Parts: sequence; C-alpha cells; structure tokens
Amino acid sequence: MAQNNSPPRPWKAEDVCRDTSWILRLSPEEVDGFRVALAHALKVDKPSLDMEQCDFPLPECSRLALMRAIATTQGRWGMCLVKGFPTGEWSEAEMRLAYWGMSLYMGVARTQNRASEIINDVRDAGGSYKVKGGRGYNTNAGLDFHQDSCDVVSLLCRRTARSGGTSKVMSSLALRDRVKELRPDLMPVLQDNNWFHSFQGAQDPSQPGFYRCSIFGDNNGFFCARTNRKNTVAAQSDFPEVPRLTKQQEEALDLLDTIMPTDEYCYSMELEPGDMQLLNSLVTLHSRTPFKDYEDPDQKRHLMRLWMSIPTSQPLPPRWAEYWGDVRAGAVRGGYRGSVITPQFLVYEKRQAETMKMKFTPWEPLVKQEDMARILAAH
Repeated sequence: MAQNNSPPRPWKAEDVCRDTSWILRLSPEEVDGFRVALAHALKVDKPSLDMEQCDFPLPECSRLALMRAIATTQGRWGMCLVKGFPTGEWSEAEMRLAYWGMSLYMGVARTQNRASEIINDVRDAGGSYKVKGGRGYNTNAGLDFHQDSCDVVSLLCRRTARSGGTSKVMSSLALRDRVKELRPDLMPVLQDNNWFHSFQGAQDPSQPGFYRCSIFGDNNGFFCARTNRKNTVAAQSDFPEVPRLTKQQEEALDLLDTIMPTDEYCYSMELEPGDMQLLNSLVTLHSRTPFKDYEDPDQKRHLMRLWMSIPTSQPLPPRWAEYWGDVRAGAVRGGYRGSVITPQFLVYEKRQAETMKMKFTPWEPLVKQEDMARILAAH
C-alpha cells in the first residue's frame, strides 16, 4: 500500500490494522545495497564516530528506503515498520556497524544513558526497572507507556524472546482527544509545566537530577506529549525538594493509565528478526510486555536502539527547552547527555548536523543545579 504523507492524526488500533501503509518491505535490490555498504565499511574500519556517509556508501535505492521510513514516521501514523534487513547474516558487531551506517542517512544520533552511549543493546542484562536509576532496556520487565528522548526512536531486531516482549504503540493525539472527552477539566493540568521528572541518573553532571516538562504540549498547532509515570514517581521518591503531586495530577496520571493500555487505543506488534521499528516520539507512546528468554546466551532476545534527531522534525513548545535543549523544527536536540560525552562525539554531532542540513547549536544546560535550587525556592 502506498505511503500516506498526511500530517500525524489521531488513530486507534483498528485503524492501523486496516491501513498498513506504515509497513514497508525492502526489495532484494535494497537489501543488497545494505550488504554492499557494510562490506565497504568493514574494509574501511573506522571508529563509528569518525564515519561519514562515504564510509557506508548506500546505493540510491537503499538510501531512499531509509528516507521513506523517516518520512513515514512524520506522517499519518507517526510510526513505520521496515521489514527485511538481513540481520541473520550479520554478527553482532556487523549489525552494529550496519545500523550505525544507516543512521548516517537518517539523522543525528543522540546519547542515551549515563554512559553517553549512542547505540543501546535492548536485552535482559539483569537490570531492574522500577528502582532508583532503573531503565527498561536492560531488563525483561514490562514497561510503562512512555516516549523516548528523541525525535525518532529506532529498534532493529536481531533475535526475539522465547515468549513475550510484545511491542505496544498508541497515538498520543488520540490520548489527548480521549482525555478531552472524559475529563476536560484535566487538560490544563496536563498542559501545565509544573511536572517534575527524574533523569534516572542520566543527566549531565551540571544538571539537577530532575527536570520540568508538561505532559501535553503544543506549538502553533503542533501537538506533542511526554509521559513516563515511572520517572515522575521517581522524582517524588528520590528528591524530597520536588513539589508533591497534587490530587488533580494524580487523577490525570491515573486517567492516562486507564486509557493507554486498552485494546481500543493500543496496537500490539511482534517484532521479527530483520524488522526495524521507527516511532515518532512526539506523537506516539510505546511500551512492552514482559518476556521470558532462552537459556542459551546466543539465542536470547536482542534488539539495538538508536535515538535520532531528524531534519524534518516539528517545533516543540518553548518551555520544553529545559529538557530538549533546542525546540526549533529540524534542530539537533534531545537525548540524555550522561557523564561521558567525548570530544569525538562533539565533532561527530556538528559534522553530522551539517551533512543532514540541520539546525545546530552546541549543547549547554538551560537549567543547572543552582538554577533549579532558585526555581524551587520561589515555588
């Protein structure tokens, strides 16, 4: 089915079942292009952050396939599933290199954790989810509905679990509309900036351990949403100086938790080896069911994750700059800085922004620890 290029609109699960224009299947010629580019990159043997597009030379058909995928995330459904990457032919190191090479044609990668990593392995490494500093990607837990800190989050599937690990996606625009129907009085609460969320230890050392960001936002008709109840609760439990949630804020979070997992609004998909899922973080929310893995380490569930800023992103509300850094459309923004940002990464993001013709301002914290202390003192 042809790709639908209309702007993001609210959808329910039955809509994405009926219209599968968000699913793209690679042709044999496109797949061969990724093989050829990987073979070249292996011979060049550059560190990832030093690589440029010429080091992963995709033929036009394969390059256009990635461009269609990114364009699809900015269209009607806010998501795209690309099927057919030859991950079964690649070792783990080869897949990581190929995935990074693909990113050079899609956007600017963002760092994702306190270690400032640019590609995360999504697999059970024995981590815990709902604990201080807990993140979901290194556990086998079911996850709260949330969005990642980037314009587009991409998952490339290498292996699936023995059971479980189902991906769940929903439209945050549809969530907004349902809240308006059920509790219009809570819309101002969700749009208010008086929400505090934990960085879960992944912030730059100059930043406080938490930040402010409304759940719903709007910039001249461009709607966006940001919620992760686990991180909101963590801000309450880990930082006594953070203002306590009000009764209406609790009611709003409870209402979201009532709507998001329902079969009417939540679409479930099973990612298969060779699938790449791309989600527009501003207009979708996602979660995952818990999973049971194989005993053999070489069979365990394994996906790789990229967070990307992209050239065609929408503008964000000005108040979101505290968290995102840059709210301009098509700007390099988002990510968790962590504490291990290297000079090589700083050179990479500037060079890659120029390659992608994106707006770029070197990162610096808008709110430092001492600034947050003043904000709370005046609260």
